[in-house]
Amino acid sequence: MHDVARLARVSVSTVSYVLTGTRPISQATRDKVLAAMAELDYQPNAMARGLASRRSRILGLLMPIDERGLGATETAFVTGAAAAASAAGYHLVLSPVGGGDLDDLRRLASQRMLDGAVLMEVQLADERVTVLQEAGVPLVLIGRTGDTDGLSYVDIDFEQTVREAVAHLVGLGHRRIVYVNHSAATLASGYGPALRTRDAFVAAMAGHGLEPLMIAAEDSAAGGRAALATAFARAPELTAVLAMNENAIFGILGGLTSRGLAVPDDFSVVSMVTSPQVAELATPALTAMTSPGSALGRIAIEALLRQLDGAGEEQHQQLLPCALEIRGSTAAPRRPAPGAPEPPPADGG
Repeated sequence: MHDVARLARVSVSTVSYVLTGTRPISQATRDKVLAAMAELDYQPNAMARGLASRRSRILGLLMPIDERGLGATETAFVTGAAAAASAAGYHLVLSPVGGGDLDDLRRLASQRMLDGAVLMEVQLADERVTVLQEAGVPLVLIGRTGDTDGLSYVDIDFEQTVREAVAHLVGLGHRRIVYVNHSAATLASGYGPALRTRDAFVAAMAGHGLEPLMIAAEDSAAGGRAALATAFARAPELTAVLAMNENAIFGILGGLTSRGLAVPDDFSVVSMVTSPQVAELATPALTAMTSPGSALGRIAIEALLRQLDGAGEEQHQQLLPCALEIRGSTAAPRRPAPGAPEPPPADGG
C-alpha cells in the first residue's frame, strides 16, 4: 500500500479508502490509485486486511439444503443477497446449516469467520437464532420466528399474499378451492411459511363465507398427485387449487390431465411464492403469486450491513407481499360451483 501511495502521489489512508470504500474518494483520485495498483500488480491480502480491521469481510447465508437442491425460486434469494454483499465489498458464503446442525453452527460462530449472518428457512422456534445471538454474531432473518422481539427480519407477507390469491380465484367464480401446502413433517417442524399460509388460507376463505380445505403434500411430483387424489376424495366438486409447493405442483398438473381435466377450462391452478422461471415451465404457464426473493435477499444484506456499521435503526422488520401475475392456468369455472352467482346474460340484459 505504501508503494501504491508513493506511485499515485497520495496518502496511504487514501489508498485504504479506495480499497474499502469507507470514505468517498473523487473519481480522478480513485483512477490514479487503481492505475498504480495495476502498474505494481498489487492485490490486497484479504486475510491481512481482516486482521487489521477485525473484519473478515465475509457474510454467511445460512440456508438448509436437502436432496432437492436449490430451485429457481430459492436461487433468487441467494443472488439478491450475493449482489448486495458484493456491491458493499463483502463476500457471501452459502452454508447449509439447519436446525439439526447446531454444533457445526457453534463452531462456525466461535471461529469468527463471519462478520454477520443471514438466516433462511426459519422455524417459529429456531434454535439457530439463539446460538448466533449467544455467540454475538450480527443477524438478520429472511423469515420470522414466533417471537420477533429484538430481531431484524424481512419476510413475505403471507397473509396478504394468500388473501389476494384466494380473491383472484373467488372473483373468477370458484367456490371449492383446495390449498396444497408443504408436507405434514414440515408443518410439524414449525416451518413459518407453511404455518402462516395455512392460517391465512383459513381466514381468507372464511372472509368469503367459504369452507377451507388444506392438504399437506410431500415435496415431489408424486406428493402432488397424492394430494390431488386426497382433495377430490374429500371434495369431488373442487374447481381450483392454490399450491405453495413447487415440486408438488407439476404432479398436480399431471394428475388433472390423467383425470381428463383441462387447465384452465375445467380446473384452475395458482402457484404461490414462485419465480417467473418456474411458472413458465408449465403448460399452460402458471398464474402465480410471484416471490420477491431477490428483493428480500438484497434488503436482508443491507440491513445486516447497517448493523455492522452501527448506522440506522437497531432493528429492521419488513414484510413484502408476492405479486399476482395472471398467466394461462386460471379462468372462470366452466360450470359455476354451488353457491356461485349466476353469470349475466350474454346480451347484458
